[in-house]
Amino acid sequence: MSLVRLNIKGISYSQTQNGAYALILNEVDGDRKLPIVIGAFEAQSIAIALEKEIRPPRPLTHDLFKNFADRFDIVVKQVIIHKLVDGVFYSSLICERDKIEEIIDARTSDAIALALRFQAPIFTYKNILDKAGIYLKVNPKKEDEEQDSILVDEFIAEEIENAVADQEGYKDKSLEELNSLLEEAVNNEDYEKAAKIRDEISKR
Repeated sequence: MSLVRLNIKGISYSQTQNGAYALILNEVDGDRKLPIVIGAFEAQSIAIALEKEIRPPRPLTHDLFKNFADRFDIVVKQVIIHKLVDGVFYSSLICERDKIEEIIDARTSDAIALALRFQAPIFTYKNILDKAGIYLKVNPKKEDEEQDSILVDEFIAEEIENAVADQEGYKDKSLEELNSLLEEAVNNEDYEKAAKIRDEISKR
């Protein structure tokens, strides 16, 4: 399967999931965007790494990982978003030490926060982008003007919200089906999924 390189486009605050953000990745040689729901801490860590001028007085968790890796000559060479299941992205860190390569499983938000600190490229597989990639209805001139901003505007945020709901497959479900899925998620102690379903029910 062919890999597609991604850049970070920006971060959008979630209007429906309290404390959640959507990280928007952009394919380098195309127009599709890949929205990924992340937590507030990870969003802050990614935003700080993007800003470069902001230096927290004490290292954040991802900064600590970078310092630890530097001390022991471990390099993150690249990040690959390799799987998408029920709206959840799975990623791997491709690391190297003493010319020996290791693959480490990671949450996508953590993987990208680390990729920024190691200046490592981010990739996904074409079939994942085909499945979850979206085209935003944005005026190209306006998009260029906003390129310097980490937070995207409300219009884009609304489109991202709809796209994330589509990814998770909840928009086409009836209220009865959603309530059934909510009960199943709670019984399985999958509270992150339960929160997403609850938010979709609340929007109705």
